[in-house]
Amino acid sequence: MLNTKQYDLAEPFLKDYLKEITDNPNSYLFMGIIYKQKAEADDILLNTDKCIQHMDSAIFFFDKVLKIIDEKEVRKNKDYYVMYNKRDLRTGEFGVKLSDIQYDLEKKIEGLRERIDKVKMVKHYFTNAESLYKRSYDLFKLIQKSFPGERELYLRADEAMVKNLNDLSLRFDSCTELFENYKLSLGNLEKTKYNQTWNAVEIVDFKTDGVTMTDFYQDDVRVWNYKEFADKSLNVIEKEVKPTQDNLVKYDIEINKLRQKLETDSVSVKNDLTKLIEKMLDSQLRKFDADPMPMDVFALKIADLEYKSTVLENKNVRDTDNVYLLLKAVENEVKYLGRLDSVATKLSNRNLDEDILNYHQFVNNTFTKGDILKSFIRSLKDYAAREKSGKNRELAFRTEALKWLVSGNDSIPLSNEATRSKFWPLVVLQDKYTAGLVFSDSISGEGYFYSITPSRKPDVKVTFPIDKATMKERRQQGVKAFVTSDPAAQIFFVVIYMERMVNGKHPATIAKIYKSDGLSWSHSFGFDIVPEEIVFVPDTGELVIKSSGETFVSIDKNGKLLVK
Repeated sequence: MLNTKQYDLAEPFLKDYLKEITDNPNSYLFMGIIYKQKAEADDILLNTDKCIQHMDSAIFFFDKVLKIIDEKEVRKNKDYYVMYNKRDLRTGEFGVKLSDIQYDLEKKIEGLRERIDKVKMVKHYFTNAESLYKRSYDLFKLIQKSFPGERELYLRADEAMVKNLNDLSLRFDSCTELFENYKLSLGNLEKTKYNQTWNAVEIVDFKTDGVTMTDFYQDDVRVWNYKEFADKSLNVIEKEVKPTQDNLVKYDIEINKLRQKLETDSVSVKNDLTKLIEKMLDSQLRKFDADPMPMDVFALKIADLEYKSTVLENKNVRDTDNVYLLLKAVENEVKYLGRLDSVATKLSNRNLDEDILNYHQFVNNTFTKGDILKSFIRSLKDYAAREKSGKNRELAFRTEALKWLVSGNDSIPLSNEATRSKFWPLVVLQDKYTAGLVFSDSISGEGYFYSITPSRKPDVKVTFPIDKATMKERRQQGVKAFVTSDPAAQIFFVVIYMERMVNGKHPATIAKIYKSDGLSWSHSFGFDIVPEEIVFVPDTGELVIKSSGETFVSIDKNGKLLVK
């Protein structure tokens, strides 16, 4: 069995033989060969200790052979040493020499001892590389579980977490170096089944990647690149997040200075805000946070200052009676209040507890603690709501004021929407004048003409008697009016007439009014025509009342009807 190299079958018989016979060199030789072959078949990584034990056993038996083998043994049992049979270069004859056997055994022992050292080194590098990777894996999972996402990692990282990231980078770096040393050591060994390739995979998604363990015994060792992840995170935290966090505090200080200026000096700070907004840190923050809370806090403070600055800017307007300026002022204030209310609402609807964790440095340095920030937001939201309610009422009042003239205790509508007024407007020319009928009771009335001023307090106020038949048409269809003036708008003519005939005529009243002196005259007429246009002729002072075709009626400057 030994001669045919059936070592597995021969081994138990050989061991039994050696229990009885302890001085046979060739039996020790074959035991050494058997253990050497076993060591070569052993897995150097999975069965390292066993492999070394087999090599130690092989050395033991080869050393035994060296101690007891002699020429006599070689001559007596040359069939057991046939593996050393070779041609003698001097005589040309084949044979076995003791010196060849001794030299070979010494080389085997030396080689086995070297291999033991190499196997130990390979195992050392491999075990430490695998161990460091597992430690890197565990540390990454700890970091991953500490934060809801990558954004929170960047924003919330404290000194302890920065240390963890540094440790992760160093561990993985050392792991990579150990694996390279393992590969170099493995290359010095023959007859191994291992030839792994190091394949570092990028961590793209912080919450899903990096959580699968690697089998270091596979040919393709796919490892998560924890060093790249850690270095990238540290770079963002140290070079972007921390400087930006410091700048947020500085930016808040600048806003607070403007608030103090507004409150102390009672002046608008809008121009200062424009310059400050240009320095907004929005783009820096949005690199790692799509909706940063500090930007909303700044927007809230700025909106508050813009509104209060607008109120201060409108202070002089409040002393005027110009309805347009007053309306524009309140519209502007409502616009800025809308911004303030909108930002306050957005902030109130945020997950502030989460935001306070993300921006703890900013919150602690600007509001001392999160509860004060929440209180600040609530107070401004309530303030905006109160102000908005009052300003909306004022806006409604100012808007309505545009639709009326005020003369003493009378309010004259500038549209037909006012159904309960005693005034019935027939003509309204925006920001110029209005004319119509006014009824003091159910049966009597007058014509009126009022100038429309920005204050809605007319500087021309005229009432005049009208045709009694026209009076009866209160609130009925068929009563119409025309107004015209000279080019300088110093003389006005009002024509109030009925489209329906009364006693075969169209009742009409004409009034001439001077801007400076008021009513010049008013007369009632009965026309055969229905007025469709009135034209003032400055050269003659006449008023021409035109109808369809070429039909017309002329009134002279004193109010007398001119006969054609």
